[in-house]
Amino acid sequence: MKRILLALLCSFVTIVAVAQEQPLDLGGIPTTPAAPTAPAVASAPSVAAPESVAKKEKSSSSFFDLVVAGGWIGYIIILLSLVAVALMIEFALTIRESVFAPKQFAEKVLQQLLQGQFVPSLQLCKSEPSVLGQVLHAGMSEYELGWNAVETKTEEAIAGHAARLYRKVEYLNVIGNIAPMLGLLGTVVGMVYAFQELADSDGYARAADLAKGIYLALVTTVQGLIVAIPALAAYSYFNNRVAKTIAETTFVAEQVLQPIKRGLMKKGK
Repeated sequence: MKRILLALLCSFVTIVAVAQEQPLDLGGIPTTPAAPTAPAVASAPSVAAPESVAKKEKSSSSFFDLVVAGGWIGYIIILLSLVAVALMIEFALTIRESVFAPKQFAEKVLQQLLQGQFVPSLQLCKSEPSVLGQVLHAGMSEYELGWNAVETKTEEAIAGHAARLYRKVEYLNVIGNIAPMLGLLGTVVGMVYAFQELADSDGYARAADLAKGIYLALVTTVQGLIVAIPALAAYSYFNNRVAKTIAETTFVAEQVLQPIKRGLMKKGK
C-alpha cells in the first residue's frame, strides 16, 4: 500500500509540475485586447496552415489546461483520485478468498486435527499470516476452556477483522463524498471571481474578464464528479466483497474446527 501511494504521489507531483508550465487556455476567448489586424497580404492557403497547427497544439494540451484551470482545489481533487486508485488496487489484491482463507492451509490444519495433532496445528496457525490462520489460532488457544470458549473467541476474531476491513473500505466512501463537495467549492470560488471582475468594472466587464472564473467553476465541478462516481461505485463493490469474503472465511473456519468440536463434545466440554 505504501509503495502504491508513493508511486501515485510521484505521478501527481509530475502532473502538477508539467501542468504549471502549460499556458491557461480559456476556450479561445482572448484575455488581452486584440492587436490591430494588419492588411491581408498572403493568400488563403498560407493562412490556413498555421491555424490548423494551432488547433492541433491546442487540443494536445487540453488535459493540462484542465488541470491548471482547477487551481489548488483541482490539485486536491486529483490527489484524492490518486488515493482512491491506490485503495482500489490494494483492495483488489488483498480482499480475496485465496488471501483470507488459503485452501492448502485449511486442508493441512484439518488433516492434522483429524490425526489428533493439536499442538502442531496450533503452531501452524500461529505462523500463518492469513485471516483464517489468525482466526483459528485465536479460537484454538481457548481449547482448555471448552467448545463454547473456542466458538466465542473465533467469532470475536472474525468480527474484529471484518470491522477493520469495513473501516478501510469506508475511505472510498469518504473520498466519494468529499470530491463533489470540493467541486462545489470550486464552483462557488469561480463564481466569486467572476462577480468580483464584474464589480471591479462597474458592471461593464467583458466576456474575457468573466471567463476565467466561470471556467474554474465548471472545471472543478467536472473534476469532483469524475472522482466521486468511480469512488462510490468501488466502495459499493468492495463493501459487498468484504461481506462475501468474511462469510466464506467463517464457513471454512467452522469446517476446520469440526474435529475439535466433536472431541470436546465427547468430553462434555
